[in-house]
Amino acid sequence: MKTFVENRFGLPALVVVALAALYGVAYVTRPAPPAAAAPQPRKVAVESVTAVCPGAKGERVSVYLPGTLTDEPMRDAKPYVTKGPGGLEAGYLTRVTQGAGRGLAGVRCTEPAPVTWLVGPGPADADVRLHLTNADKAPALADVQVYAAEGPVSGDKGIGLEIAPGEHREIDLKTIAPSADIMAVSVTTAFGRLAVAARTTLETGGVDWLPSAAPPATRVVVPGLPGGGGRRELLVAAPGENDAQVRIKAVSEDAEYAMKGRETLDVPAGSVASLDVTTGVGGSSAALVLTSPTPIVAGLVITGTGGRSDVAFTAGTPALDLGSTVARNGPGSKLVLTAVGGPGKVRVQVIPEKGRPDEPFEVSIPAGRTKNVKLKPKGDYALAVTPVAGEVYGARVIEDALKSGLLLTTQPLAPSRLWTLLPPLTDTPNVVAP
Repeated sequence: MKTFVENRFGLPALVVVALAALYGVAYVTRPAPPAAAAPQPRKVAVESVTAVCPGAKGERVSVYLPGTLTDEPMRDAKPYVTKGPGGLEAGYLTRVTQGAGRGLAGVRCTEPAPVTWLVGPGPADADVRLHLTNADKAPALADVQVYAAEGPVSGDKGIGLEIAPGEHREIDLKTIAPSADIMAVSVTTAFGRLAVAARTTLETGGVDWLPSAAPPATRVVVPGLPGGGGRRELLVAAPGENDAQVRIKAVSEDAEYAMKGRETLDVPAGSVASLDVTTGVGGSSAALVLTSPTPIVAGLVITGTGGRSDVAFTAGTPALDLGSTVARNGPGSKLVLTAVGGPGKVRVQVIPEKGRPDEPFEVSIPAGRTKNVKLKPKGDYALAVTPVAGEVYGARVIEDALKSGLLLTTQPLAPSRLWTLLPPLTDTPNVVAP
């Protein structure tokens, strides 16, 4: 050791060894770095909107821009296309009290999209007319796939549909999937975008438009089940390659619970399954919360009461994080709002076609409950719903009681076109990699 220390290189070597040991101890015992926060979507303003309604000659379309509501006639049966700044909404209602088309039907003018999902009765039990409109200046190539209880049933009949710029095509789904009694439909474009709508008339009576359903997800909330009598039928599709075991909870006016005997629903891969939840919700206004390890799409068929029953449809929809607007409402309208998880609160404003907008009012929804909000304005009006707190879902319901039977229609509160969420972006060479 003495020799080592007296060596001119010995002492520096000892110092280096000691420093290395200290560094090693410090490295091993260092505190873990804080986890980087997961990137979140950014809320950005929408600058322009294109909205498309299927044509209905002689009907009036309500067009809403923030703070104003106008009324525009459809002079022919061609699709109605309107363009404007962010926040634009449009839609119309039809009311027929006699004949095969008897019913109250409401439609929201949809924006062109690359993918659209619809869930409802199939062509075996209903007249289902699919409307595809290309409002863009570029052509679109679409695939229409129909899923039924027995699996995919449309084959190649709906594949490779060419829709020229400005073209509208109406398709009787009996020509694509005549055997389906319940269905989920996906309209996917290989290139271009299409505005999609579907009008459904049941053989047993009743007519309405199918609302767009939220895309496949492992958690789906179906809002807007109105209270009262009539059948409530849940439809769930598992469009992927794996079976889905769906857990179901009802959120009613009085409680949040698993419905006895209806706690789960098994859906084979690539098919649609139905579940009668009429007694499960017991005549209460409600929403259904569905969870599954496999992505699912869901909708619900609402049948009215009386000698001649009408029908309405609702579907899985996002929470009111971005707010929502319904352009066309009328007598008998109400909101059916549900708070999932904690308590919720929204701000509601009525915008009449004539006169100044009403003062907004706030609605509080207890945690795990559904609440009805009756609306009393006269004439046509728009309805703007803005989130204040909590996770809230909802729908606008219109009921018109006639001696022959109840007329009704339901429109889920779709995200407002005033805002959108952009996914997080990261710097990566994969963007330009072949």
